[in-house]
Amino acid sequence: MDFSSYLSGFTDGEGCFSVSFNLRSKFSTGIEVRPSFSISQHKRNLKLLNEIRDYFKAGGIRYSKRDGNYKYEVRSIKDLVQKVIPHFEKYPLKSNKLADFLIFKEVCGLIFTSRHLNKKYLVKIIAMSYKMNESGKRKYKEEDLLKFLTR
Repeated sequence: MDFSSYLSGFTDGEGCFSVSFNLRSKFSTGIEVRPSFSISQHKRNLKLLNEIRDYFKAGGIRYSKRDGNYKYEVRSIKDLVQKVIPHFEKYPLKSNKLADFLIFKEVCGLIFTSRHLNKKYLVKIIAMSYKMNESGKRKYKEEDLLKFLTR
């Protein structure tokens, strides 16, 4: 089987594109933006996560004591823009995860060109990011981040 197509199908079911935020005083805007592509699996599928890491030649795998799973994750903006995003453009997702990917792709493009350092673009990045993974847990509410930016 073609691993590239398999990987997109597997990601449709098991992958996650996300953008998280942290308040960090060392950043000019006070907000750090952290895009991430990840896949979590039970230890019995660790070999598959290694194959995915080897395929992308990017990211890392770590064990989570919290849920007992391994997580493959790519957080480098360069690797996301140059390796992960081109894969999913060539081998598109088929589920509703495609909508999250398209937002993720645009957000990563803005970060890659340093637009996230500009408050106007950061407001846009925050708004777009909160349209992704709407059922997921977040550290900060969207309105709290926006209030922080306009203080």
